[in-house]
Amino acid sequence: MPALSSVLVPYTAYLRIYEPLVAFPEPERGHWARYARTGRAPTAQDELRRSLADLLPTPPVAVPVHESADAFVTEVDGVVCVCPWRTRLRGWLALEELPGRLPAPLLDVVLPPVVRGQAAADYEQWRERNPDARPWIRSAVWGVPVGWFVLFTDEERAYEEAVPALRYRTPMVQARRRLARALRTLREAIDEGPLTESLVDVGRWLEEFHPRSLVELDYGGLVHALPGDQLAGDRSAADAAEGLEALRAGDGEAAVAAYGRLTERWRAVRDRQFAN
Repeated sequence: MPALSSVLVPYTAYLRIYEPLVAFPEPERGHWARYARTGRAPTAQDELRRSLADLLPTPPVAVPVHESADAFVTEVDGVVCVCPWRTRLRGWLALEELPGRLPAPLLDVVLPPVVRGQAAADYEQWRERNPDARPWIRSAVWGVPVGWFVLFTDEERAYEEAVPALRYRTPMVQARRRLARALRTLREAIDEGPLTESLVDVGRWLEEFHPRSLVELDYGGLVHALPGDQLAGDRSAADAAEGLEALRAGDGEAAVAAYGRLTERWRAVRDRQFAN
């Protein structure tokens, strides 16, 4: 592991899908079955450090040359489920979003236009051969999209103070049911907007996976952007649920209050990226 192993990697949260082995065609199913038996347990930090290491060469490697053969592994009711990293595909997708996140001069320094152009050409060729490919992991920097919390309940929250870590996990069937109910509530109570569009996008993504999958929201590096007491007291999924329930009951004032707590909490986190 390079020297980056001692560096805390960026403040990123993750929405992951763990699919049962039966969801994968052969020979990929066999690969993941053997992989799970090895007992390897790489972490999200390991994954990001490997990605960051690609930025060290000159010119930097915008997207890995080869797809990762690693995955996160868990067991649900005796069924082995895996979440492939698909680092190369996610690298291409992230590269498409960079122009909207970084000023052009800074982007050109970090990833020169010639590097980005070659990566885009490689992705176009790869996409023609793999039109149905999709990532098992979504990420968000300096915050968690409000729509992600709709998939979970406060009872599914798992907080580890010593690590620290904060995660939610739920069966796919529950995630889909909650998202569909939230969409109905929003469409009946308010006009179409960014939150509705976000839920539609997440819903389409969830439909790509096996119904016996597991959905996980991991705060990842964001735990280091929140003071310990704020992290321990974070009840964002509960706030999202409370706001939706208030909308169903026609209580606009309570809905605005719950949504306000949620958005203010994450606005404060986003503002930290501009602090000295």
